[in-house]
Amino acid sequence: MQKRVVVTGGASGLGRALALRWAKAGADVVIADIHAERGEQVLAELKTLGVQAWYVHCDIRSDAEVKALTERVGEIWPSVDLLINNAGVATAGSLLEEDIEQWAWVLDINVLGAVRMTRAMLPLLKAQDGGYLLNVASQAGITAAPVMASYNASKAAIVSFSETMRLELIDARIGVSVLCPGFFKTNLDESVRSANPAMKGVVTRLLDKAQVNADDVANCAFDGVQAKRFMLLSHKEGAKAYRIKRWFPQYYLKMMADHTKRLRKMGQ
Repeated sequence: MQKRVVVTGGASGLGRALALRWAKAGADVVIADIHAERGEQVLAELKTLGVQAWYVHCDIRSDAEVKALTERVGEIWPSVDLLINNAGVATAGSLLEEDIEQWAWVLDINVLGAVRMTRAMLPLLKAQDGGYLLNVASQAGITAAPVMASYNASKAAIVSFSETMRLELIDARIGVSVLCPGFFKTNLDESVRSANPAMKGVVTRLLDKAQVNADDVANCAFDGVQAKRFMLLSHKEGAKAYRIKRWFPQYYLKMMADHTKRLRKMGQ
């Protein structure tokens, strides 16, 4: 079990749940986030579990802040057992509604943020001689939802990045998993950017209807990492959709076309 864990976006939502799940198993945790007040609140929660914990402010869009975070972690620990690239944002809208600035914003955070963190933390992961990397993607990265092109693309990139790292880091004895949750009760809608005002409401309603919560997803991630499974699917419906896409692609596309019609009605 991993004893030294770094979680980006650890101040709320799934990041908080992941930090607490590993702490409940006895891990010491560094949470990195841009929200200082929330970060301090989670820090207090972690310490009540009897583990050591630290909050470090870090904007993963900034090379300088990622470097400063890595240096701080290096002062605390000689190595890192597990890096969880969780920090991310959401976007929504049709292709013509999403401008290039929005694409650049979501890709910089969701994709390049994970790349920056992994590059920076790799020496500390290698120093563990058996470190682990968990990247948080999304169901949207493997079964794309309509009117979310930039978000879908960013999460699909994380799946591909994770697969590449799984192969590239074998010789360094670093394991890799990618977590692909569907909609679950969290605060992801706070970060949604969309030129279509109705789309944020759609995302909020989908999150509110979810039967799965952040703790459920964190448990799936914890169990999957301990078993060293690559793709971690927290939702039964999502796993079913992924199998249908792989085995019956034409039927899957028809199914998603029907889903798109329903989603458009929700956004009206």
